[in-house]
Amino acid sequence: MTALWIRDEAVKATGGKTQGPDWQAFGVSIDSRTVAKGDLFVALAGPNHDGHDHVANALAAGAAAALVHKIPAGVGADAPLVLVEDTLKGLRRLGAASRARTDATIVGVTGSVGKTGTKEMLKLALGETSTHASVGSFNNHWGVPLSLARMPAESTCAVLELGMNHAGEIAPLTALVRPDIAIVTTVEAVHLEFFASTREIAEAKAEIFSGVVKGGVAILPRDNPYYGLLRERAEQAGIERFVSFGIHIDADARLLDFAVAQDQTLVFAMIRDKPISYAIGVPGRPWAMNSLAVLLAADAAGVPIAEAAAALARMHPPKGRGERKTLRWGEGAITIIDESYNASPVSVRAALATLGSLEPGKNGRRVAVLGDMLELGEQGAALHSGLAEQVNQFDIDLVFTAGPLMGNLHDALQSEKKGAHASDSSQLAPMVAARLTAGDVVMVKGSAGSRMSRVVSHLDDLKGENA
Repeated sequence: MTALWIRDEAVKATGGKTQGPDWQAFGVSIDSRTVAKGDLFVALAGPNHDGHDHVANALAAGAAAALVHKIPAGVGADAPLVLVEDTLKGLRRLGAASRARTDATIVGVTGSVGKTGTKEMLKLALGETSTHASVGSFNNHWGVPLSLARMPAESTCAVLELGMNHAGEIAPLTALVRPDIAIVTTVEAVHLEFFASTREIAEAKAEIFSGVVKGGVAILPRDNPYYGLLRERAEQAGIERFVSFGIHIDADARLLDFAVAQDQTLVFAMIRDKPISYAIGVPGRPWAMNSLAVLLAADAAGVPIAEAAAALARMHPPKGRGERKTLRWGEGAITIIDESYNASPVSVRAALATLGSLEPGKNGRRVAVLGDMLELGEQGAALHSGLAEQVNQFDIDLVFTAGPLMGNLHDALQSEKKGAHASDSSQLAPMVAARLTAGDVVMVKGSAGSRMSRVVSHLDDLKGENA
């Protein structure tokens, strides 16, 4: 196995000083609880946590060395350390050095929703064994440089998420990543607490274009109201190659039709003037739409479109983003759709549409369990109550809600669709369990801060019992 970093390379990249013996690292970690043998442990420091307090534990667990900006307690004078001015800056420099040494085609992905799913599809489409991708949603000021620092030099492709909830956050990330291909999945009304309008969100997403390398490609959502703005900003950044996806007649990758089954989505599309049909191993229209961006990126990276499309049949939903499980329940079973990782108005509507497309078991119902959608500012109450329209449109039988904002939806629901409402997910979980019956299909969704995963865990703990 080839080392990811050797001591002298890491010292040169970070501009640090070294002590202790020579070493080589096969991974990079910022969490002493999950550090693996042979990792370089980066001791990040924040207002409520200081990784320097855990350096000794990381080294004891087998870390090859630690990147620090002060001598940690509990380590000897001969401990393998790289001393830098600031560990976050050191991590960024390590990421920049990793980007500089690779010939990989780099894809940067941003958008209001769909980033992680698109990233995971790209990893399959571009070649799973040789494509590096960020883990989970490592898309912020420390997640992006960490993902770059973990990239093997021999990678042929890499896919990095770039996220934000304030203006000005994507620009430094894209400057670090320097993508060859930039994807904007969509622009929607999320993070409204920090933006005066959706147009401002579009401007913030467009920051990704500032880092695209010369000759790079922008992949844009053709149906989005801000397509024109995105293209204009990309042109201003010097990008000359554009492709688009959507249902629009002028889209380069055009969705013609799709069908949602219990565990997959069947897609019929046109890529430029050629028809193509394929399956994605996850159900839902958003997966069909974002797969078109994936195929355009694969094409730009030199991967045959048919080959990339065939790989999408192996797609599985990331944890908390549509992951499914069947639980024994009473005399039968229930199906849980875990969408608990995050939520916005557009993603909740999409999740309700997917739930509405599924057939429950015998005597079963379509059940939605929803927690607050956060960072919506003054529009929060109206955006929550407005979901009642989609509940009716997609024939959802029963809705449980948690949190003060979701109380607005509970009040707007027809009486026969009201399951129960609670102040938080912990209180709601047993209420949901008490009402479920065999055959139910249950979708659980909410913003990360709503902690709706507690509902999923509670149901999982009860499986096999007569709740």
